[in-house]
Amino acid sequence: MRIEVLKSKIHRVKITQAELHYVGSITLDEALMAAANLIEGEKVQVVNINNGERLETYVIKGARHSGTVCLNGPAARKAQVGDIVIIISYASMDLDEARTFKPALVFPDPDNLIN
Repeated sequence: MRIEVLKSKIHRVKITQAELHYVGSITLDEALMAAANLIEGEKVQVVNINNGERLETYVIKGARHSGTVCLNGPAARKAQVGDIVIIISYASMDLDEARTFKPALVFPDPDNLIN
């Protein structure tokens, strides 16, 4: 049996940009991606603390140590600059592996940087 489990979570980052007229995705600071074990093109769920919106999209690499968290395309309508979001990815694995798997949990500072 395979189940989906939490793979990565970036907890409480601030939206820095929202670009409606762009091919859809979320652009993330490359340092945040590395800390959360996310790769470019990976599917993520974005949960908006401010308004309760949830959406799925994919990751685009942003400049390292920039603090960038930018919703692009239609996703830009789901948040405003300054909103706080949680970014989550999941992985499918067999039950035995899932029992011992440890997800990457990232808690950035108020500027979306990792100290």
